[in-house]
Amino acid sequence: MPVVVERKGHLKLEHLEDLWDESVAAGMDEPELLRYRSNLLGSDLRITNFAGGNTSSKVQMPDPLTAQMTDVLWVKGSGGDLGSIRRAGFATLYLEKLLALEKLYGGVDREDEMVEYYPLCTFGVNPVVASIDTPLHGFLPFRHVDHLHPDCAIAVAAAANGLEKMREFNRDYGRKLIWVPWQRPGFELAMMLKRAVEEQPDCDGILLGGHGLFTWGDTQRECYANTISMIDELTSFVEQQQEKKGTRIFGGQRHTPLPNRRDLAIEILPFLRGRVSQQKRLIANYSELPEVLEFANSVDAEKFAYLGTSCPDHFIRTKIRPMFVPCDPAGGIDALKKAIDTRIAVYRSEYAEYYRKHAEPSSPAMRDANPTVVLIPGLGMFSFGKSKPEARITGELYVNAIHVMKGATALEEGAAPKTVPQCGSEELAEAFQVYGNYVALPASEAYRIEYWQLEEAKIRRQPPEKELSRQIAVVVGGGSGIGREVALLAAERGAHVVVADRDHESAARVADEIRAISGKESVTSSPVDIRSRESLREALRRTVAEFGGVDILVNTAALFPSSPTGVISDEQWALTLEVNVTGNYLLVEEIGKALREQGLTASVVLTSSANAVVSKRGSEAYDVSKAALSHLIRELAVSQAPNVRVNGISPATVVKGSTMFPRDRVIASLKKYGIQFEDSMTDNELRDRLAGFYAERTLTHRPIDPRICAEAILFLAGPKSPCTTGHLIPVDGGLVDAFLR
Repeated sequence: MPVVVERKGHLKLEHLEDLWDESVAAGMDEPELLRYRSNLLGSDLRITNFAGGNTSSKVQMPDPLTAQMTDVLWVKGSGGDLGSIRRAGFATLYLEKLLALEKLYGGVDREDEMVEYYPLCTFGVNPVVASIDTPLHGFLPFRHVDHLHPDCAIAVAAAANGLEKMREFNRDYGRKLIWVPWQRPGFELAMMLKRAVEEQPDCDGILLGGHGLFTWGDTQRECYANTISMIDELTSFVEQQQEKKGTRIFGGQRHTPLPNRRDLAIEILPFLRGRVSQQKRLIANYSELPEVLEFANSVDAEKFAYLGTSCPDHFIRTKIRPMFVPCDPAGGIDALKKAIDTRIAVYRSEYAEYYRKHAEPSSPAMRDANPTVVLIPGLGMFSFGKSKPEARITGELYVNAIHVMKGATALEEGAAPKTVPQCGSEELAEAFQVYGNYVALPASEAYRIEYWQLEEAKIRRQPPEKELSRQIAVVVGGGSGIGREVALLAAERGAHVVVADRDHESAARVADEIRAISGKESVTSSPVDIRSRESLREALRRTVAEFGGVDILVNTAALFPSSPTGVISDEQWALTLEVNVTGNYLLVEEIGKALREQGLTASVVLTSSANAVVSKRGSEAYDVSKAALSHLIRELAVSQAPNVRVNGISPATVVKGSTMFPRDRVIASLKKYGIQFEDSMTDNELRDRLAGFYAERTLTHRPIDPRICAEAILFLAGPKSPCTTGHLIPVDGGLVDAFLR
């Protein structure tokens, strides 16, 4: 193996960065160094994709029963991600027991049975499930092993002349990579790797046909250095070929990126999201990266896209292939919608045929037949997942696939070989499809991985989805009071949340609270003035750009006019009706456009008041506005049917957290009702005293907490009230004066 570790300083690399810090690594034990190495490798998508690849170390440790030193294989557990894995994310196995499984191996037809033995090899009390790649690491005779999926390596591994190009790379860079043809990850591949290294013991890495790269080292640092230097050199090798090919890659460019592509993407997204969410709702991500636009606009984009990906780590999320929408990007939105409808019908039919053709009696049921990646010339790429991170990662994985196809195409020289080197068996000889020197994984092999019982078991180990998972909730007035509680509760229940408020600083603070609950990608904030159609449109644009659409719309924003004399002006009267009535109408009109475009069931919940049915002196403008809103809710339920339900809540006075109760108004109310207080009391103490007074007027004697209102709102908005629309739920503690009569 070439000497890759410099004694002083960092490696000299052309593309990657040597992130190893000896001052950080010093003092770490071997498992912690494995974690450190893994995190460094997983931090760069050029080295490996999210959740892709795995790392291992063979560590001498005392047996907990005998106290004798024994070799223990530490290897990334099933489903882990190298960039974020912690020490507790690694599976640990007695190496001797794992190697002994070779004697029990009954051949490739029975290799799945070997997974059942892995728990019996567990070292210590470790609940981490060993992945299917575990034997690949165990049977390689090296102390530290990396198995990664860098685009540059897979480009060579997925080239029709990949074996020839690997040998050329070895000559140019003084490397000793060896080639192993395609084999689904598992025990058989482990045996193939073992034999390959035995036949060429001086090799310094393995290139898996269509799949990925193996590298190793005697120390943690040497393994890391060998890995990143190998990838850096492979990157140079492939990029040199790409530079020679120039603009001829992918057949050249057929279309040019539209200058207004982002605006058009936002306009089409609710429609597109609705189409791909017919079975299960999906969250969207949009990409206009240069490599995405280059691919989507190319002459051969549709042909390459139809072939699908080569690396199994890619298509687990991207599905066997993306949906390419052949259309004239300048043809307008209506033409694009027709093209999407036509293409998605074809996509679903082809996916069902793919499942039918390869399914076996023991196969899991067919999964969602809708695409997770959509390519549109002129616009770019739309990717979808059950969450924003998954939608983004799905897109990133297809960008990896684009890089692979581009690299493999650039490596083309002369006629393709009659038998591609990825093919390791005669039965697959006709199954590998080649276009432009790129070799795609056969559909039969893709199916064997996508519907693998072991992959199904991994899916079943995932935690159950929450009540509002996959839903996008826009909470207007979310910066304080009831709206803040709705936003927080929706996040706790799995929703992606847009916190919208006229006070954007307050909305941003609530968004920060939500990030601590459900992650940084699950929430965004937006300024909004519900009196302005343009402001509402901009809030909608932000929402669609971030998540792809809207499923739940909640408004808690309202205005209560007041004055020192208790008499309000004509301007205050008009403003109150404009905010509390017209604002709600405009809100549903504008945001409702996305709800209707999606064609999915959706829910709107507006906030009326017990005051809508209680007549009293001094709050006429507010009371009349809420009475009008209560009826507007019923009118909107009619106009938005059948897909969009519109409901409301009618709370009694909510003092806690409400911006409608500044200190001066609270004091005025305390004086009005003759309630004793001290000027030295804090704002919260004054609010508690007023809330207590209001509570005594109800049957339950309980103050109306904003969290209770949020619970009622999300009951109406969520899946537990699918047949309720045009209804208002009182949240007033049993306010007798508000009983309908």
